[in-house]
Amino acid sequence: MKLLILIFIGLMLGTLSCENKRITDYQYQSGGKITGPDIGMCICCGGWKIVIDNETYNFDQLPAEANIDLQKATFPIFVKLDWELKGSSGCPKWINIQRIQKE
Repeated sequence: MKLLILIFIGLMLGTLSCENKRITDYQYQSGGKITGPDIGMCICCGGWKIVIDNETYNFDQLPAEANIDLQKATFPIFVKLDWELKGSSGCPKWINIQRIQKE
């Protein structure tokens, strides 16, 4: 009987010590700085410029849940984000932003 009580207490303590993390609580992949629109006139120009780890990339849209209005923003905007290189664009410095938040 004492063994069952100890097992029950152990299970309760283990359950209570678990953290309930949502996806928004996890760390972001990178920090970055959105510097503004890319007004260049080249084949790989356009969209918006963002600096990540001293490299400048372009992106064309933010995720729907992002609370950043690029049309009304004052630049630079410091952000944390998850991203990946666009594989099919033909331009090597274009990225897809998967998740982003202002710092």
